Formats: sequence, C-alpha cells, structure tokens
Amino acid sequence: MPSYNLSVLGLNVSFKAEADHKRVEEAKTLLEERYGDLDFSGRQISKERLLIFLALGLADDLLQSNQKREKLDQRISALLDKIDEVR
Repeated sequence: MPSYNLSVLGLNVSFKAEADHKRVEEAKTLLEERYGDLDFSGRQISKERLLIFLALGLADDLLQSNQKREKLDQRISALLDKIDEVR
C-alpha cells in the first residue's frame, strides 16, 4: 500500500491508502477547491470546524450521488422488465 506525504490546506499529513497517486491528488484538489468556495467573510475559524464544514459538504454530495444512482438503477430495472415482457 503506497504512503503519501501531502500538504493540504497548510497542514502536512502522512498516510497510507489503496488509492493511486492520481486519485489522491484529485481528492486534495477537490478539498482545496471546496475550501476556496466557503465564505467566512474574514472570520477566523478553527481547523476542526473548517474540516467539519468540508466533510459535511462532501458527505452531502455523496448522499445525493447515491440517491441519483439508486434512481437510475430503478429505471434500468424497469426498462429491463419491459424488455423481458416484450420477449
């Protein structure tokens, strides 16, 4: 399992992951983009609160993607059922 040493949002982190280097870099980029999208109007917030905001946003995206996938799966199943009926 590869080891990674990254600087993310000014914090150095080291970890091991099954993901390849490209996926790790894409995840880092997404996190930093999301951080840039947050508007705290000049307020200082702790790193912990910041990470909670980012994690909640990403979790919400994941939940929405899962719901869309489930709807697509249901639609595909319905279409397959119709195909089977025609046969």
